[in-house]
Amino acid sequence: MRSVKPKIRRKRRKPSQVRFMLFKRLIFISILIVSFISFFQIFKGKLNPNKQAIRLNSPHKYEYNYDDGEKWPRLAMKGGDPYVRALMRTISASESNYAQPYHVVYTGKKVSNLRKHPDWCITIVSGPNKGNCSTAAGRYQMLSNTWYLMAKRYHPQRGWSMFWASYSFEPKYQDAVVHGWLSDRKYWQADIPGLLREGKLDRVLRLLSGTWTSLGYGIETNSMSRHLPTVYQEVLQDELSLLGDNFSQKQENSVVVEYFPKDVDNGVVEKALRSLDYQVILLPTLTVDVPSNSIWFGSKVNMEDVKLVAETLISSGVKIRAIRPFNKKVKFADLLIQVGADPEIQNIPSLTLEEVRSQSSFSQDEIFLNREFYALLYFQKK
Repeated sequence: MRSVKPKIRRKRRKPSQVRFMLFKRLIFISILIVSFISFFQIFKGKLNPNKQAIRLNSPHKYEYNYDDGEKWPRLAMKGGDPYVRALMRTISASESNYAQPYHVVYTGKKVSNLRKHPDWCITIVSGPNKGNCSTAAGRYQMLSNTWYLMAKRYHPQRGWSMFWASYSFEPKYQDAVVHGWLSDRKYWQADIPGLLREGKLDRVLRLLSGTWTSLGYGIETNSMSRHLPTVYQEVLQDELSLLGDNFSQKQENSVVVEYFPKDVDNGVVEKALRSLDYQVILLPTLTVDVPSNSIWFGSKVNMEDVKLVAETLISSGVKIRAIRPFNKKVKFADLLIQVGADPEIQNIPSLTLEEVRSQSSFSQDEIFLNREFYALLYFQKK
């Protein structure tokens, strides 16, 4: 008797199912292609740095013209604290003492493309780290991982490359990131601008030698290390002369604004803060689902600065519900303004411009009493 093979009936998929499967495959293929291109660029950059080292005789698009006769080139960045600017020029005198320092990578090779950190991994041939590789680049010889960490906090203009944040490595942004970093009292647990004004350069160089190891107290001193105090005094006089009578007390006691960005703010808070003449530091946030609704400030912050920040945010549509001093001693926060979210006051009515302008001062007790009064009115209306 002949065996009969069973017929296998294939279940026909619906057209919508077929389209969905095709869509998933296209997404998967696209991700593979993007990943391959990104890996190829990194691989090519790290293994073939000599091919990317381009002479800079031809004009390039970055807005900085080097003065060949200038021994310690001025910064590309405009503004900032003259003492911190002088310190930055001193650091670069030791770390990148070459022509066109913004374009220098480790060993003195040059790059022309500063759209992002070069991230070349170049083998170290001498010194205590011999055999390892260095990705140091730019005027301040920042390693790629250090650059990305600090750019997240201090870069004034974040871009996007596919799905990842991108930070331009142009000269003015190299300066801006390092200026913000050196001015961050909380990060260093020291007031570097204040120490410089007191003439304590030696203490500052010791503090920074763990980061920039050629400053005279690190593991990689060089021929410039012992001359840095002289270099600093020379460039400081140059920076002060550029300012003339415009260097005011406000600049000596410059306020720093910290902000905890979150998606629910839709970029409005950061845009408003960037429009003001303050250094803005971005910090990671834990309260991601509550919009920014509070302002905290340090003991030496002028009320004019507090009100200016509050009025700017409120005018931009941000619902500020409380303005108050720090409720406990926060080290190196005396000249700090923080903008963030307090979940406990989210249901309390927001402050108006008139309320902010009418206040001569802000305190913990006054704000909470004020909030209780408005909360009572709010719930009565409900």
